Amino acid sequence: MALKISVGQYYHANSPIHRLNPNVKCLAALLLMLTTFFIRTAPQLALLVVGALCLLVIAKIPVKQVLMSIIPIAWLLIFLSLFDLLLTREGTVLVSWSIFTITDVGAWSAFLYPMRILSAILIGALLLLTTTQTDLGNAFEAACAPLSKIGLPGKEIAMVFSLMLRFIPTLAGDAVSISEAQTARAGDVVSGSLPKRLRATLSIVVALLASSLRHANNLSKALDARHYVAGASRTRWHQPTFGAREAIALGVTACFIALVFVLA
Repeated sequence: MALKISVGQYYHANSPIHRLNPNVKCLAALLLMLTTFFIRTAPQLALLVVGALCLLVIAKIPVKQVLMSIIPIAWLLIFLSLFDLLLTREGTVLVSWSIFTITDVGAWSAFLYPMRILSAILIGALLLLTTTQTDLGNAFEAACAPLSKIGLPGKEIAMVFSLMLRFIPTLAGDAVSISEAQTARAGDVVSGSLPKRLRATLSIVVALLASSLRHANNLSKALDARHYVAGASRTRWHQPTFGAREAIALGVTACFIALVFVLA
């Protein structure tokens, strides 16, 4: 089965990570993603990449398809890393040609930063692939609960976050449909002169904006039809629990982060 990562996507599987408390998963993912910004050495980077891939395997998610789906992001990061490679002047000079100078520090930075970002993306993708949008919304609502105690609309902020996750895959599908329709009308964005491609891209953006407004209007009508009242108390059918599985997950996360800093 083909798999393409998109924000808010859920991959159904029966794994220990899927069964974790969503609040614990969000906390662990956030800690691991923050840890990626403290990676400095090759052993730390190797541990981080291996750990992220092992989590995908434990979650029973096709690793190859996940890696293939982030290739466009990888190309963008490789392009940006060229600036580190060519503009860094610190360290020992490895290659010098005309106005370009490549140093060992620049080469390492050009490799390190894309790998850190890709590892963070894999961890974030793992959270989205193993957690339903409803569970993510509930976890975000729990995180925003303290805001309600100081007079801020915590529940409404969480609802907006949940709706954002639900609509991004919908808008992504609309973008694909609009792009295919545009291609069928000889408006391909990847061929022709630059002005032609810009006009084709603008047409897609305008159509996608109109589609977004239509979805927002339908959503507002649906909320009115269901007599949605901001700030009203609501209950959940399934209450999240904290058990031995969650304690082990947090313990393993803490040990992994500690090991990363030990290898510094």
